[in-house]
Order: sequence, then C-alpha cells, then structure tokens
Amino acid sequence: MENHSNNQTNTPPQWLNLKLIVSALETVQDLIVISLCIGLFCFMVIELREMFFSLLPPLDFQQVTADILFLLVLVELFRLLIIYLQEQRVSIGVAVEVCIVSVLREIIVRGVLETPWVQILSTGAFLLVLAVLLVVRVWLPPTFEGIDPERRIATRNRNLSDNESASEPVAVNSKFNSH
Repeated sequence: MENHSNNQTNTPPQWLNLKLIVSALETVQDLIVISLCIGLFCFMVIELREMFFSLLPPLDFQQVTADILFLLVLVELFRLLIIYLQEQRVSIGVAVEVCIVSVLREIIVRGVLETPWVQILSTGAFLLVLAVLLVVRVWLPPTFEGIDPERRIATRNRNLSDNESASEPVAVNSKFNSH
C-alpha cells in the first residue's frame, strides 16, 4: 500500500499537462507584450505630435530637448519589448542603455547648474555602475541554454564584414570595366 501512495505523489495527475499550461501562459504573456508594444507605439506617435507642436513659436529649447530625449527613451523601451518577443528574454544591454538615456535626460532637462552637487555625484556614481554593468555583461555566461546574444552578434558582425570585404573587389572591378 505504501508503494502505491508513493507513485501517486511522484507523478502529476493525467489532466495536469504542464507543457500545455506553460505554453498557454507564454502565449498570454506574449499577447500582453504585444499589447504593450502597440500602446507604446501609439504613445510615441502622440509624443511626436506634441513635439512638433512645441517647435512652433515661441520656441522653448529646453522643452524640445526634453521631448526628443523622451522619445529616445520610448524607442529604447520599444526595442527592449521587440527583443523580448523575438528571443523570450530581457536584454541586459538594452535595459542598461534605457537607464543611461533616462538618467542623462533628467540631467539635461534639469540643467547641471541648478542640480545640487550631491545629486550630481550620486548620478555620476550610478552612471559609472551602469557603464561597468554594460561592459561586464559581455563576460557573463548566457542565462538560458542555447541563447548567447553576444556570440550571435559577434558572429553576425563578422559575417557582415566578410561579406562587405568580399563584395568590394567586385564593385571596384565593375567600376573600372564600365569606363
């Protein structure tokens, strides 16, 4: 009798298909991220419209700069969501870049001269930590099996440079032959 009860606790019930549940949850999560992408894109269009209206006289240079930098932050967030949809992971590099652009936006909008020195010092330390994280992430092992974005990017860049160097002599030769 004891052996029979151990078998029941080790195996899940037949109606509980974990792969199907995980697949359904991932689909729902993808739908949420897609809706975030659509909402963020619509918000970016609205911000772009507002930025164009702020370019009309009287021109407020600080407001225009703030709007442009805010749009750059939104673009980086959009890129982060797209990478998540493609690779099912959050890119450390893009997330750190979003943080850096956001912090720099706040510094530029407020103005360095009006900001207290303690806040500038702490912001500088925060930016230094983010820069170190951006550099160190290259040496971090991949978080998921089979996904190593740095190796994939390096391979893609190497292939692109090989393709460009292979196509250059052909372009030069056809240029000389056309005369």
